[in-house]
Amino acid sequence: MTSTWPAPHATGPINGRVTVPGSKSMTNRAVLLAALSGGPSTVAGAPATRDTMLMVDALRAMHVPITVDGEFISVDRHAGIAPGTIDCGLAGTVMRFLPPAATLVEGPVRFDGDERARERPMGPVLDALRSLGAVVIGDSLPFTVVGERGLDGGDVTIDASESSQFVSGLLLSAALYDKGVTVHHDGPPVPSLPHIDMTVAMLRHAGVVVDDSLPNTWRVEPGRIDPKHWVVEPDLSNASVFLAAAAVTAGTVTVTGWPAESTQPGIGILPILREFGATVSGSPDGMTVTGPDTLRGIDVDLHDVGELTPTVAAVAALASTPSRLRGVAHLRGHETDRIAALAAELTALGGDVDETPDGLEIRPAPLTAPAGRPWGAYADHRMATAGALVGLAVPGLEVDDIGATSKTFPDFPGSWAALIS
Repeated sequence: MTSTWPAPHATGPINGRVTVPGSKSMTNRAVLLAALSGGPSTVAGAPATRDTMLMVDALRAMHVPITVDGEFISVDRHAGIAPGTIDCGLAGTVMRFLPPAATLVEGPVRFDGDERARERPMGPVLDALRSLGAVVIGDSLPFTVVGERGLDGGDVTIDASESSQFVSGLLLSAALYDKGVTVHHDGPPVPSLPHIDMTVAMLRHAGVVVDDSLPNTWRVEPGRIDPKHWVVEPDLSNASVFLAAAAVTAGTVTVTGWPAESTQPGIGILPILREFGATVSGSPDGMTVTGPDTLRGIDVDLHDVGELTPTVAAVAALASTPSRLRGVAHLRGHETDRIAALAAELTALGGDVDETPDGLEIRPAPLTAPAGRPWGAYADHRMATAGALVGLAVPGLEVDDIGATSKTFPDFPGSWAALIS
């Protein structure tokens, strides 16, 4: 989409049910593990998102036989991955998960991506591969990994304080190195630890032995990766904005298919919405949130669930008392600098917002959509959905690039409009 998108305005409580696509994070891990297993493997419930197709196309470029049929992905039996040229787009899972796999080929694997992707940090994973003996040309996109049919492996120490994906990327291919890999983190706390928990759980499901018993240390034993039939959970971070819609309109929304347990960071939206004053209840039918008559501000550390920050900031901007969002300095290196972007967009609406070194302070203020200035998405799917959420309470708000949501939610505009109508 190139034109601005008029965000639906809610004139009363929103009440409804919604089904969200599968988790992009789980899908891309599952597709990579399926490829590294040699097949045959399948992935059910895969969302038809840009990030999913970037991973699929990247593995196809490395000569992995993959078929996509709607939400079902099949990886046929094959002899291994081969050299190719990879378009990472803006997908962190592609640019950080595939370089360790590229060391398994014989020959060069070239990586590039969107202009913004060239600004995203890559040093920790590329330097880690060099320390393990890999040949890597370049320190950020574009770069080339020259594979030599695998690595000896061993111990490696990295600073993963900018992204948990640095750890996950090294772990996902580690079983296929001669000695496996032990990853030690040395630095400020790793953000989004639930994503590493997801990686570890999925590796174990594929028969890989992983020891994460020591803090900031993950040991993957050498061995094979078993072919599996993977079933992907609904994307709980995408679901969070729909549950938040209930919170900001004093309505009731149910997300169907909510898992009883999950390693997804998106599950963290539930206690946060309770702090805002919402009622949260789960049942076999799904997860339901009912919003309060008045939202109260919160003080919350979002370090482990940083991807929820745009949604939480949007709710905080509509609360009756101040909020402080902490622990998310790493968001400055995401699809955009999300801290600066949120401060700029809320301020443009009349919001009273300050950036802090690791987050935002948001105070109550009347919000109004300025004429001729749409909410900026910054080519960032979560900034786009945050604009949609604010638009429920701010009539006339437009989002400049709702198409950015295709990264993880192919028909977000349609699902949002169906819920609001």
